[in-house]
Amino acid sequence: LHYAWDGNAFTPLPRFAERARKQFTIGEKYRMVEEHERSTQTHNHYWACLTEAWRNLPHEYAQGFPSVEHLRKRALVQAGFADERSIVAASPEEAQRIGAFIRPSDPYAVITVKNCVVTVYTAQSQSRKSMNAKDFGASKTAVLEIVANLVGVDVDTLASNAGKAA
Repeated sequence: LHYAWDGNAFTPLPRFAERARKQFTIGEKYRMVEEHERSTQTHNHYWACLTEAWRNLPHEYAQGFPSVEHLRKRALVQAGFADERSIVAASPEEAQRIGAFIRPSDPYAVITVKNCVVTVYTAQSQSRKSMNAKDFGASKTAVLEIVANLVGVDVDTLASNAGKAA
């Protein structure tokens, strides 16, 4: 919900007024947390940098990343912006079968099999709804460092070249 401060109180913006009436009870106390939204310019530049990196991947990496989304999600996992789930199998062979079974369910997941343990890493969402500006900034920085390293440039060079190639 979005509110306007009038100097004395926060009032829901007109398009959120009905929802506020339904969601809140008069007289109840609610905690408000300020949320800094990330700019569209920052968001778009991030995607331009990712696209630039993907287009310039060395041949030995290119086949592992069939799309920009594959590159982004793998980098998120590598940077630690991922959810992790593990399952212990009865044998290493069963673990291999489980890993192979899970693979088609999420083409972006990173799946590791070590002895009897299958671990699935799923990249966290960077959507505006899922990730605040601070966390997005941290994930963006980490991801761009990883992808810049893959193409053999520093982040500043990647950023300055983003969007130049049509």
